[in-house]
Amino acid sequence: MQMIGIIFIVSFLVIVDQIVKYWTVSTLKVNGPIEVWPDVFHLTYVENRGAAFGMLQNRQWFFVIITVIVLIAIIIYWRHIPNDKIGKWTKIALLFTISGAIGNLIDRLRLEFVVDMFYFKLIDFPVFNVADICVVTGTILLIPLMLLSEDKKSE
Repeated sequence: MQMIGIIFIVSFLVIVDQIVKYWTVSTLKVNGPIEVWPDVFHLTYVENRGAAFGMLQNRQWFFVIITVIVLIAIIIYWRHIPNDKIGKWTKIALLFTISGAIGNLIDRLRLEFVVDMFYFKLIDFPVFNVADICVVTGTILLIPLMLLSEDKKSE
């Protein structure tokens, strides 16, 4: 994967995340939630001062340090990813993870909390954002790729 493509994909996903968060702060924080699908899906403004599902509240510097360590680890690991089909998909999965990590890192450094907006009221799922979607997408893609990679190594 070319460096230009990597920078473009990460930049695009981070920019989308930040635009949605900007809209959330300027619209939902001021005007209140929007019921996209009443009693099912809402857009709302939440300041998340924790991690996933609001765990470890008010430990922003802990999350900043962990995020930087994870980003450095991914960058170091990147050079060791083979250029086969599994390796290319692994890099795509990691691009999603990197993008989401950077998107939430920007919030933590700038605001000292993460802006969340997507709320599935029907199942009372914790409110989340675009960066969270990127991290989860990257993780979901990585799991089968890691399993396939281990199967390939054992052959």
